[in-house]
Amino acid sequence: MMQVILPRIGMVAAWRAEARRLAASGVPAEEVRWTVGDPAPDLFGETPGLRAGQAIELRLPREAVERIETALHHSDPERFARAYAIVLRLSQGRLRWGDRSDPALHRLLAQEKAVRRDIHKMHAFVRFREIGDPAAVRRAFAAWFEPAHPIAEAAAPFFAGRFGDMDWVIATPHLTARFEDGALNFSETQGKAPPPADATEDLWRTYFANIFNPARLMVSAMTSEMPRKYWKNLPEAELIPELIRTAPERAMAMQAAMPTEPPTRAAKLRPERPALPEGATLATMKPALDACRRCPIGGCATQGVAGEGPETARLMIVGEQPGDREDLEGRPFAGPAGQLFDAMAEEAGLDRAAAWVTNAVKHFKFTPRGKRRIHQRPDAGEVEACRWWLDLERKLVRPKAVLAMGATAAFSLTGNGRDIARRRGTVETLADGTPCLLTLHPAHLLRLPDPVLRAELQAKVTADLRLAAGLSA
Repeated sequence: MMQVILPRIGMVAAWRAEARRLAASGVPAEEVRWTVGDPAPDLFGETPGLRAGQAIELRLPREAVERIETALHHSDPERFARAYAIVLRLSQGRLRWGDRSDPALHRLLAQEKAVRRDIHKMHAFVRFREIGDPAAVRRAFAAWFEPAHPIAEAAAPFFAGRFGDMDWVIATPHLTARFEDGALNFSETQGKAPPPADATEDLWRTYFANIFNPARLMVSAMTSEMPRKYWKNLPEAELIPELIRTAPERAMAMQAAMPTEPPTRAAKLRPERPALPEGATLATMKPALDACRRCPIGGCATQGVAGEGPETARLMIVGEQPGDREDLEGRPFAGPAGQLFDAMAEEAGLDRAAAWVTNAVKHFKFTPRGKRRIHQRPDAGEVEACRWWLDLERKLVRPKAVLAMGATAAFSLTGNGRDIARRRGTVETLADGTPCLLTLHPAHLLRLPDPVLRAELQAKVTADLRLAAGLSA
């Protein structure tokens, strides 16, 4: 077994030179033991010199060279042996670059991705502190950063290009990068402590507090982009717990401070009916809906979901709010509940294409859970705020009958969202005299664990859809 010892500084360049030398001598991958820094004892002995074999000419795609050498900055002690074996197999035609079905190449590409992410985090979260005389021609700064992998040599050139007019030091647990008088050098890290705080700490805190938007807060997304392990070296991070705690109150205060349209004479006579903009059409509704911030939901959703259908529809179908799929596609009833609705409507003889299909609330309210967005029921204030848009649709479409699906739709249309299961199948008269048939929302059926009960209620909702088609005929 041959032992190759790589230096801690210039590690990747040294590996490249050794790989070429070993391949030129035909040394197989399984006969090389790679280490970094001081040599480790080999229990199986060490064979001095090279074992002669058939020379291997290294021929690799440019992309392969760049990504393999990036992966060598990973902390996995087996990375050098794995990379050398892959290089030999690629050069001999026994492996195709990019073939993720190969376990070794799949692991190397995953490690390359992890290294690139670590470099990105270092570029984003290094915080310099001034250590020299602020009046000096070249000001001096220092920073301490703890990456997950030994990436100092790969990440430091970015800072040399960005901060070439000052002297700086970035220390990591592995290496220290030093940039002085335009020259970048590396040394092994001696002391492992961050530099003392300076006057810019308060500037960072003030800046972060002012750009923090409580209406768009998504804690899981924030901690994914700004992992907690970096917080201890970020001056602004100490503000985050309090900013998260007070986010709901601040969002409501922002909403209350937003300008509103002046009330019209009609609105003064009937304050419960919000004033509608002059000249509004269904075609011009979507851009204004996307920009709506009448409640905090609009600031978190991808887009507003307007209704769809013919402007002369005799039946208006009102659901509760968009789901994840509707939020992404911008269409109502496009997700699993919409697919169930389409099936029931077809069975009932209700033509969805002939109806105006919409929701009581136009934006998706959710709670992030990992990579998923979990539906949250809108509260009464949010439904009231969004009734403005539903009133606009009803004014422009002027349906002969309305079908309210679910408690939120019933509350928006009738002012009462209680006892929807008992009221299902009944027709109530709205304030303008329009008949409104109440029924359950398809999403409620999908959530029922009992298949017998689900089938029973689905048959009843299908009957309601048949009745709705008759009301609007």
